[in-house]
Amino acid sequence: MYDLIVIGAGPAGLTAAIYARRNSKTVLVLERGTFGGQVTFSPLIENYPGFPSMSGNEFADKLVDQALSLGADIEMEEVTGIVDDGDVKKVVTTGGVYECRAVIIANGVKHRKTGLLNEDSLVGNGISYCAVCDGAFFKNKDVAVLGGGNSALQEIILLSQICESVTVIQNLAFLTGEEMLKQQVLSLDNVKILYNCVLTGLNGREYLTSVEVRNNEGETTVVDVDGLFVAIGLEPENDIFSSVAELTDSGYFSCGESCETKTPGVFVAGDCRNKAIRQISTATSDGAVAAMAACRYLASK
Repeated sequence: MYDLIVIGAGPAGLTAAIYARRNSKTVLVLERGTFGGQVTFSPLIENYPGFPSMSGNEFADKLVDQALSLGADIEMEEVTGIVDDGDVKKVVTTGGVYECRAVIIANGVKHRKTGLLNEDSLVGNGISYCAVCDGAFFKNKDVAVLGGGNSALQEIILLSQICESVTVIQNLAFLTGEEMLKQQVLSLDNVKILYNCVLTGLNGREYLTSVEVRNNEGETTVVDVDGLFVAIGLEPENDIFSSVAELTDSGYFSCGESCETKTPGVFVAGDCRNKAIRQISTATSDGAVAAMAACRYLASK
């Protein structure tokens, strides 16, 4: 029986574990994928206060080490649901059931897909969602990046250093990321930006060979590429928790800055909740808020 179980080992979840351990609560963190979450895919972090420059992996490693040094348990488990038995919460995983007195859901979000035919079959065969993970496979090759936000711009900058050329497919007439990142991208000689264009097709049977792009005038162009990096945002995976936490129409947890849900003893934190800004700093903030709320709840019992 743990005082607190945290679902997700990203910045929000690990911060929650750190704060809870500093309040002498027993803590178990469950993570199905990568310790550190989405932040591990960031090649460079330059906007986290106090750290002018570091990689996502560096940041994740520091969080994990800090949580472990304080005595938190961290296990690789996929959570499939939560059962609310009043003062006892049961966290169900593919490997068993864990019991606790309070839960913080910090399961983050997943990469949004294009939804085009052949996408799933070409993942790993030309289609990727992470330049840090797969960029090296496309050294000296021609690739495309779908998207124009901060994540896409970071991908473009990294790929420009590895690949022969990078074609950017952006559905707006401008890039939407931070000004500093935009200026970096616009200065790159081997980057070409297709504004006001949408991706309409993925060609190739065993491997991606080209992509089809349509502009605002309805003209379709085939662009030969060896790879496509999809960076069009993220989406939640919260449905399995809908019995204990209310969801918005778009699938995010519906709760305010208190990080409280409709179920006493169940809290949410990080990118999985409905919020205006999703950044590492706001995720760690949520983790602290949720942990302190959970500690107050536990003290009242």
